[in-house]
Amino acid sequence: MLSHPEQVERLRRVCPEAVKASVVAGDPCFDRMLAARAHRARFRRALGVRLGQRLIVLNSTWNPEGLFGSGEQDVLPGLLPQLTAELPADDYRVAAVLHPNIWYGHGPGQIRAWLDEACRRGLALVDPVNGWRQAILAADAVLGDFGSVSYYAAALDVPVLVAADGQAKLDPETPLASFVRQAPRLDPHRSLRGQVDRLLAGAHPEVGATEGITSVPGDSAKLLRQHFYQLMNLSEPAAPAWLEPLPLPAYDPPRRTAPLRVRTCVDGADVVIERAAVIPYGAPGEVHSSVHEDTLDPSALEAADLIVRDGVPDDPRLGGWRGWTAEIVRRYPQCAMAVFVSGPDTCMVRTRGSEVFRLSAATGADLDPAAYASSLYALHSAGVRVPRPGITLRVHAAGHVHPVRVEPLTLCPGSGPAGL
Repeated sequence: MLSHPEQVERLRRVCPEAVKASVVAGDPCFDRMLAARAHRARFRRALGVRLGQRLIVLNSTWNPEGLFGSGEQDVLPGLLPQLTAELPADDYRVAAVLHPNIWYGHGPGQIRAWLDEACRRGLALVDPVNGWRQAILAADAVLGDFGSVSYYAAALDVPVLVAADGQAKLDPETPLASFVRQAPRLDPHRSLRGQVDRLLAGAHPEVGATEGITSVPGDSAKLLRQHFYQLMNLSEPAAPAWLEPLPLPAYDPPRRTAPLRVRTCVDGADVVIERAAVIPYGAPGEVHSSVHEDTLDPSALEAADLIVRDGVPDDPRLGGWRGWTAEIVRRYPQCAMAVFVSGPDTCMVRTRGSEVFRLSAATGADLDPAAYASSLYALHSAGVRVPRPGITLRVHAAGHVHPVRVEPLTLCPGSGPAGL
């Protein structure tokens, strides 16, 4: 079963006696992806990609020359923490697609241990069997190697940076080898953010949906069934032949438990914000720290300006959000705000001065609610106090302005920092 007449010609050169057994029947994997392109926005939401965010997908094939092996230099395990540290959290979402044989060869526990630092900075590990096609359809850019996933991405007009070309593994006459030779190269020793931004902003080699991948896009189900029934010497059913549609993956938003540095610039009710593990030296604005309570480093909580947690607002284990926020400001004297993220667009904030606020996304806002809380912190640090009716902040991030409603709440007796 071949997907393109070009493969028949190569087969004829290397094994002419096999040509009579060959059939050009397209690529059902690619056809399923073509059929699912209309659902790109859903696949992005499943990965927790928010308004203005760019989804960067790293992929690796399974042999030592792939990105995960890279000639036994282990580039990818070091590349992912660096990438997730450099890319601002609200501007980028990062996911990794590793070949099933990588998971099988090393074991899920080892893979997750190697990539734990990156996962704590927001990396998504995509299901290597049932989720990788959806991730590629959702991607804004792919960082990969000479495996078929990179080529599928390019065929779907997703820009690709190649970090491991695997020239020794490829037939130089294949369309895949030609693509790898043309594709821009990733340099793991230079600024990754700069390279990603240039890829997103610039031209990239165009690989049409029919060029190299398949000569009969959308027809593989029909051709495969036709051939199977011919082999069985049976008449085909009257109903059309269809492929199983790609399923909608489970919702998998990022959960960042590694500390974040937050850079802000305040102008009235407008707050420009950038959150990342690393803030470039000399960048304008004020910087504070935001730390998730589940951080690996307990000392980070001692120095945090904001301490964040996410969960159900009335979780009895925490005493509800009121009990948790009161406990945090009592336990950590340095902490100026305790932030309880209670949903994808809402958080509750308690200040050290015992003020309590509900922050919620207004129409057109779509950020991590912890970013809303950091914007409120920046406003307070600039000496601006929220009036009793509340205020609407305009948070600038990911190339958009996100209106956020800040509403003061009345404290119940016994809910102050002196007690739960």
